[in-house]
Amino acid sequence: MSERISIVSLGCARNLVDSEVMGGLLREAGYEMVSQPEAADIVLINTCSFIDAAKEESIDTILETARLKEEGMLRTLIVAGCLSQRYPEDLARELPEVDLFIGTGEVPRVVEILKEHQQNKKRRLYVGVPRYIYDHAAPRLRETPSYSAFVKVSEGCDHKCAFCIIPQLRGPHRSRPIDSIVKEASDLARAGVREINLIAQDLTAYGRDRRDGTTLYRLLQEMVYVPDIRWIRLLYAYPNFLEEPLLDLIHENEKICKYLDIPFQHVSGRILRRMRRGKSGSAVWDAIHKLRRAIPNLTLRTSLIVGFPGETEEDFQELLDFVEEAQFERLGVFKYSMEEGTAAASMTDQVPEGEKERRWQEVMDLQAEISRRKNEALIGTAQEVMIQGYDPDVGKFTGRTQAHAPEVDGLVYIESGAGARIRPGNFVDVRITQALDYDLIGAILGQ
Repeated sequence: MSERISIVSLGCARNLVDSEVMGGLLREAGYEMVSQPEAADIVLINTCSFIDAAKEESIDTILETARLKEEGMLRTLIVAGCLSQRYPEDLARELPEVDLFIGTGEVPRVVEILKEHQQNKKRRLYVGVPRYIYDHAAPRLRETPSYSAFVKVSEGCDHKCAFCIIPQLRGPHRSRPIDSIVKEASDLARAGVREINLIAQDLTAYGRDRRDGTTLYRLLQEMVYVPDIRWIRLLYAYPNFLEEPLLDLIHENEKICKYLDIPFQHVSGRILRRMRRGKSGSAVWDAIHKLRRAIPNLTLRTSLIVGFPGETEEDFQELLDFVEEAQFERLGVFKYSMEEGTAAASMTDQVPEGEKERRWQEVMDLQAEISRRKNEALIGTAQEVMIQGYDPDVGKFTGRTQAHAPEVDGLVYIESGAGARIRPGNFVDVRITQALDYDLIGAILGQ
């Protein structure tokens, strides 16, 4: 009987892809993959440590799983990913119940490491400089729905943002070749995937490290010809290198979602300089105007940080005005998290936690009003919706439009529906009848 392994994936979609690859490698090696840790002999937790909340979730999950080991339900506990990469020695000292700690660069060696541990249990740490990036040949045990997949086009980051620990956790920026990504997308399409979500730490930097003419524009030129792919979505783009040909291609090609996720982080020039973002407040506005002109009906998502060290009330009011004027369709707001090892952690003018909370709530309340107004403007329109499934809690089918990225955005709730068209992954036309702060409600046309 083969050993049973359960993988618990925490954090972002980029981490999920690593978990899927490790799952594929382990399954190929003969391990039986199970979904519930309680049913496993071995549990691998792929952790996140981007901010305090992510670290807390990772530690809580480790301790909860360790109890299964104490109760004799589990033989081996592995902690992988960003938390292991960041704190290997500390974790090994504080968590003796964990058998193995694997860094972000050790994904392709997971089978080798596990077998080595089973033969010689002395070594616990496998953490080095991350240089790995998977390719189309890597097996993946996908955790996403059958019709949607994340494809990581590059790994790591070369930016030096003062608040961010990612370059230390993920290593230098490194891009996959175009043909490898297109081959993966083609294989996914043959397996029934209709939506490809391209992800990276910085999509607009894709290919520049290869120094062979590889760019995001050239990649998309190839990907739009992959048969059976209906939507190509671009996630996590830095606000640099937004060249006209790229924007024109997004505008003109029906397969590329009119959706961009660009984390501007702030608009105050003083705070942007302290953040080491490389953009002034006016440059942020220039980028937004350029995007809106080039791609009509663009869904623009951004992320902002409130309470960054030195953020005054004047800076915050400028940020609030920015949110009101920019009218983002989607917005994520983070309270600044002091991360050791970053430049911002040593800044003396830290903002009190209570003040961060107040500012965060103000931005969230404002964005909820903006989002509802934008949703109300869609009432009466027909929208193409990809069916996700049935939600028994509300008694409705759910789906997403091009303007809704998986996991992070709202949903479309469908009032009625039956028959062959209402199947996960199918596309239907829905007339919007009601609007909530972040979700829409509608009915399938013709029913």
